[in-house]
Amino acid sequence: MLKKTARISVIMLGLTVIFGFYIHSLVPDTLYFTKEEDTAIKSLPMVSLAPKAVFGSRSVQNGDAPLEYTARLFGIVPIKTVNVAYTDQRVVAVAGTPFGIKMFSDGVMVVGFSDIPTTTGYQCPAKLAGLKMGDVILAFNGTQPKTNDDVEDFIIKNADRPIDVTFLRDSKEYSTTLVPVMDSDTGVYRTGMWVRDSSAGVGTMTFYDLAKGMFAGLGHGIKDTDTQQDIRLLSGEIVPVSIMGLIKSKNGETGELKGTFLTDIPMGRVLANSANGVYGTIFMPPADNVMPVASPQEITAGEAYILTTINGTKAKKYDIVIEKVALTSSNQNKNLVIRITDPQLLGLAGGIVQGMSGSPIIQNGKLVGAVTHVFVNQVERGYGVFAQNMLFSMDNAEKVYMNKAG
Repeated sequence: MLKKTARISVIMLGLTVIFGFYIHSLVPDTLYFTKEEDTAIKSLPMVSLAPKAVFGSRSVQNGDAPLEYTARLFGIVPIKTVNVAYTDQRVVAVAGTPFGIKMFSDGVMVVGFSDIPTTTGYQCPAKLAGLKMGDVILAFNGTQPKTNDDVEDFIIKNADRPIDVTFLRDSKEYSTTLVPVMDSDTGVYRTGMWVRDSSAGVGTMTFYDLAKGMFAGLGHGIKDTDTQQDIRLLSGEIVPVSIMGLIKSKNGETGELKGTFLTDIPMGRVLANSANGVYGTIFMPPADNVMPVASPQEITAGEAYILTTINGTKAKKYDIVIEKVALTSSNQNKNLVIRITDPQLLGLAGGIVQGMSGSPIIQNGKLVGAVTHVFVNQVERGYGVFAQNMLFSMDNAEKVYMNKAG
C-alpha cells in the first residue's frame, strides 16, 4: 500500500513539474500593466504574481524601471521571475475604416527575370551576377537608383561596361558586378531583371492617437506582391478609400475587398512599415469611438467583436470569439487566434478576407488588438496582434522620425 501511494505521489509530482514547465513557457519575461490595473493574467488564472522583494511595490518604484515579481502556479509553486512595468492608461480613437496606402521603397526591388536575345543566344546578366528575386538594389557604381526609370536610364547610358552593384539581401549588404548585354531585337542594352520602386493597396485603419496626431493600421507590414519581401520604406502617404465590393473567402482560397481611392490628396504620411503594422502622421484624425487600450494580460478567451468595413466607408460591428491568447508568441503579429461567428459577416464575406487586416478587436469595452491574417483552409479563423504591441511600434516610429528630423 505504501509503495502504491509513493508511486502515485511520484507520478503526481512529475505531472506537476511538467505542467509547471508548460505554464512557464506561457508567461512572458516582461509584463506591462496600467497603474490602475491589478497584477493578474486573466488568460492564465492559475498563475499569480507577487513582488519578489518586501519593498518591491509600486509606491517605491524607481521611475519607469521594471520591478521583479515572482509568478507562482496556484499561488504556491514559483515558476518564473517576471519584470513588471507600469504605464499610463492609453486612450485612442478606434477606427475599422478602409484607407489607401501609397509607398515608395528605399532602393528598387528585383521582382523578376527574363532572358534577353543576343547574337550569341539568350542571356540573363542579372542572374549570372548572382542576383535573386527580393534583392534590393542600393547602388549602381555608388549611386542609388530611386525609381524604375533611374535603373533603365543608368543601364542604357552605361552600355556594355561593367556595373558595380550594391544590394541588400536578408538585411545584409552584398556586392556584385553586372554586365549589360545588347538586346538583338531592339538594340537596347539590358540586364534581364525586372524591378519595382513603389507599391499601393488597401487596408483597414486600426486606431488614431489623438494626442500625437498619429495613426496605426494593418497589423502587419506591407510586402511586395511578387517576392513577399518587406518593402523598405523611403516615403509614403495614406488616402481615403471606399469599398466597392468584395470576393468572398472560401476554404483554400482567400477573398479580398475591392476598394477605390476617393482622392489623390493625402490625409497623412507613412513613417514606418514594420512587422506589426503601418504607422504615421495624420492631418485630421476622427475623434469619435474613443476607448482605452487593453494590456495583453486583460484579454481572455471568449466573446468579442471587430469593427470592419465591407461596403462603403463606414465600419460596422461583427461578433467574433477569441479562441487563444498567446502572451509569449514569437511572431509579432500572431498574438491572438480569433474566429468569426457573426452570421451576417460569414454570409457576406465567408470569413476573413484580404483588406480586413487592421480591423480593431474589442473586448469588454477596450481595444485589445487587430486582425492580421486568415487561416487559408479555415477562412472563418485567423490571427490578431495585440493593440499594445501596435502602440509600442507607433511610439517607436515617432521617436525614429523625431531623431531624423532633429
